[in-house]
Amino acid sequence: MPFFRRLLESNRFETAITVLILLNALTLGLETSPVLWARYGSLLYAIDHTLLAIFVLEILARLAVYRSRFFHDPWRVFDLLVIAISIVPATETVSILRAMRVLRLFRLISVVPSMRRVVGGLFSALPGMGSIFLLLGLVFYVSSVAATKLFATDFPELFGNIGKSAFTLFQVMTLEGWTGDVVRPVMALHPLAWVFFIPFIVATSFTVLNLFIGIIVSSMQAEHEIPSAGDQEDLKESQDLILAELRELRSEVAALRRASANPEMLGQL
Repeated sequence: MPFFRRLLESNRFETAITVLILLNALTLGLETSPVLWARYGSLLYAIDHTLLAIFVLEILARLAVYRSRFFHDPWRVFDLLVIAISIVPATETVSILRAMRVLRLFRLISVVPSMRRVVGGLFSALPGMGSIFLLLGLVFYVSSVAATKLFATDFPELFGNIGKSAFTLFQVMTLEGWTGDVVRPVMALHPLAWVFFIPFIVATSFTVLNLFIGIIVSSMQAEHEIPSAGDQEDLKESQDLILAELRELRSEVAALRRASANPEMLGQL
């Protein structure tokens, strides 16, 4: 098993799997062309199933080598789920699952370390982003209620109720046509409407969204500093090996001490 483990963890093997995933991405894209499928459908079908067989063998090899430790790494579990979806038989009831075999391409995330760190950073940023979502929701709710009370009478199509107001304010937040479609028509009847819209834009488009970016960047930096599950596993094995060698050295030192105290035993050594 040590040989197979070194093989599975070697850079050449990871590179080969990456190339095969990219080749699979190409074949899946070519399958969407009716002309190419009519001409080379059998070849594309054979390539796709050959690549799937290789991926299945890879997962089985990892299961055999790592055994229960296979499930300690979430990326390995992700690979297993993706491949499991790909081998579901093609029937009408599971046609959606078969169409989802394109998810196989997401294995690039688990193969490329830099992509793993990016995704890990995004997931670690979710708790902080949740707080910002709540803050943004509070700002939207308060602003929607205020906009409905202020502008519903003159602009019912934009601010007729709280739902319409929230949608209009979302357009304002994205800065997509906010001046010509929303703010200028409102200011034509309410010249002081800028007192409402400018603070809203500053609070949402600039402040809150920059907080999102800051949290994501901070999480990604922290993710780069945290060793991966595989590195932690290798470190633990190295520590266990060092501890075992230390125990052997201690036992040998203890035996030498006993021998030095007993000359007859020293002669036997």
